[in-house]
Amino acid sequence: MDAIGGSSESGSGEIGLQLMRNGFYREEESCVKQVCALGGGGSRNTSPLGRVGSRNTSPSRQKVIKTKPRGLDEETVTTFGKAVQPDVQMEDNIWAMLPEDLLNEILARVPPFMIFRLRSVCKRWNSILQDSSFLKFHSQVPSHGPCLLTFWKNSQTPQCSVFSLPLKTWYRIPFTFLPPWAFWLVGSSGGLVCFSGLDGLTFKTLVCNPLTQCWRALPSMHYNQQRQLIMVVDRTDRSFKVIATSDIYGDKSLPTEVYDSKLNSWSLHQIMPAVNLCSSKMAFCDSRLYLETLSPLGLMMYRLDMGYWEHIPAKFPRSLLDGYLVAGTQKRLFLVGRIGLYSTLQSMRIWELDHSKFMWVEMSRMPPKYFRALLRLSAERFECFGQDNLICFTSWNQGKGLLYDVDKKVWSWIAGCALQSYNSQVCFYEPRFDASIH
Repeated sequence: MDAIGGSSESGSGEIGLQLMRNGFYREEESCVKQVCALGGGGSRNTSPLGRVGSRNTSPSRQKVIKTKPRGLDEETVTTFGKAVQPDVQMEDNIWAMLPEDLLNEILARVPPFMIFRLRSVCKRWNSILQDSSFLKFHSQVPSHGPCLLTFWKNSQTPQCSVFSLPLKTWYRIPFTFLPPWAFWLVGSSGGLVCFSGLDGLTFKTLVCNPLTQCWRALPSMHYNQQRQLIMVVDRTDRSFKVIATSDIYGDKSLPTEVYDSKLNSWSLHQIMPAVNLCSSKMAFCDSRLYLETLSPLGLMMYRLDMGYWEHIPAKFPRSLLDGYLVAGTQKRLFLVGRIGLYSTLQSMRIWELDHSKFMWVEMSRMPPKYFRALLRLSAERFECFGQDNLICFTSWNQGKGLLYDVDKKVWSWIAGCALQSYNSQVCFYEPRFDASIH
């Protein structure tokens, strides 16, 4: 494994991302992807163009090959037909005069996990994570792409690995910077990760940025006990909120509480009406929080901007065995679940809520070959979560990850991804250096 080292500010531990080779869970694959550092001295050729003496790839000998893109496991066709160009010598004195703004804009577009390698190039780059100009450019560039964060505890030591879907690479993130509490994963949003747990007998909620290794515990709630939580980040004003709904043991007398990072305090809101919840799974989209209910049948919706609950009479599809609410982009809300009473007739389907008619409209079905590979037994458990119109399925027993792109209508296995065991938790994660815990 390649090590990626670095230091962090006060209140955080030593940053030491550890690159895990592709197919980490398959030991026969021993090759590790190498990433060359940019810059540095010497006359080494760093030109991306062809080298003299390389094999002939001229147009007269075009070769059509199949390659896999850096995201999903779909095959595309690429044609190499450009003539070989001579080497271009890179002059150190010219590149050393690269304007600061241009350098920061270039580095801001480098995948976040690669930045740790580049910090070893020189002192100037080593301090880049504390450079406000770099963080400003970094906050303006699009996301690196979706990642999957897997969290578990090994001998009471928190462990975390992140799988980059664009790079198809595992990265180990040390989580020893967190306090030794008995906590569990709540979720992730905008580069921050939220945990809740117990410090002795006291219920605690903490928020951290895994890349910068910074964390802080939130103030205690007015009714400080284990609650169902969800975190949402607003990148426009660099703030986040944590919503605490009912007690995890079913106490329906607790008011809804909302933490605002700008105020650093919890505010009390309406008590959720007396309902029987289907599960503790929640989805947040378009400033609204949704939960499934059995009685009355449908959804409970909490409007964050108004601070009150209302019931939506959206009846679930018939013969639905287990359902997960998944938030998409804009106002899209999906329902994912199995249909069918007998194992031979079961199928996995995806519905989208028609907000005007309060109806679930079927939009996709998992192909049988994927369904049989993901869940071999009718009683097997699975998890489902989403981000930006991507829906991920993980199987407890099979240890597999399956991705569905709602926009492209494409199903694909997540390569080299043994995601979930009985004691691990998984969520989508967006790595960002500019995500602030304050």
